[in-house]
Amino acid sequence: MELWDLYSASREPLRRTHVRGDAIPEGCFHLVVHVWLRDSRGRYLISQRAADRPTFPLLWECTGGSVLQGEDSLAGALREVREELGIDLAPESGRLVFCQVRDWVDGVRFGDILDVWLFDFDGEADLDRGEGEVRRCRWMDRREISGLYETGKLVQTLGYFLEDII
Repeated sequence: MELWDLYSASREPLRRTHVRGDAIPEGCFHLVVHVWLRDSRGRYLISQRAADRPTFPLLWECTGGSVLQGEDSLAGALREVREELGIDLAPESGRLVFCQVRDWVDGVRFGDILDVWLFDFDGEADLDRGEGEVRRCRWMDRREISGLYETGKLVQTLGYFLEDII
């Protein structure tokens, strides 16, 4: 059972715990992180979701997920990268580049506060994971990632990437 801390839209802790899968109460939000890894050549490490994922199977995305109870945003970002990519990042190599409260999006209740992290990373990565949530990873430049988005092969909630904030 995965537990999340709940927050107000202004990011104030509500001192309430939420069970993943239950409906998030109106006026409550949980933290979600998206993590982009960029190398010194300006390429981004993105991953293809496994075929058995319940949402967006086989689409490409950055690493991310929900922040667990007791974690802050940075700790959640570091954990997600470790779990999904097997990479241990140095906390000081990252910076928070974008935040957004997502209550309702296209008629769907998200009920989250999205934090987008950017980490400088020139280390080794296992590009063909073949296990867990991630099928494989690739280094891609902005043009290639934009092409995935335009052809519907990138998770559409990552459209902010096209706005050049990362």
